Amino acid sequence: MYNNIDELALLLKSISHPIRLKILCLLQNNEMSVSEIRESVETSGANITQHLNILRNQGVIDFRKDANFIYNRIADDRIIELMKTMQTLFCANSSSSNSQKSSVEHSDLSQ
Repeated sequence: MYNNIDELALLLKSISHPIRLKILCLLQNNEMSVSEIRESVETSGANITQHLNILRNQGVIDFRKDANFIYNRIADDRIIELMKTMQTLFCANSSSSNSQKSSVEHSDLSQ
């Protein structure tokens, strides 16, 4: 059961930065060029490149070259499923998440 725990820990560490999470959210539905990612994430090209390299080195994303453009995509379908699950659990409906959190806090106080 714990044979791949070190690999999983490295994977989670590699995606845990806010910019890398934003990049993965963008890439879960389609591939994007570096400039498209930069525009969506609103940071410098050098910063995006640094984060893309970290994701590439960990095997999280892959790329293809087309003329002068580099298109990035998520390399493993399990990463796409992980991102979708995290969005469902943490991003999908922030108001219901807050109300669930609030009700949990209230029930903790009553014990």
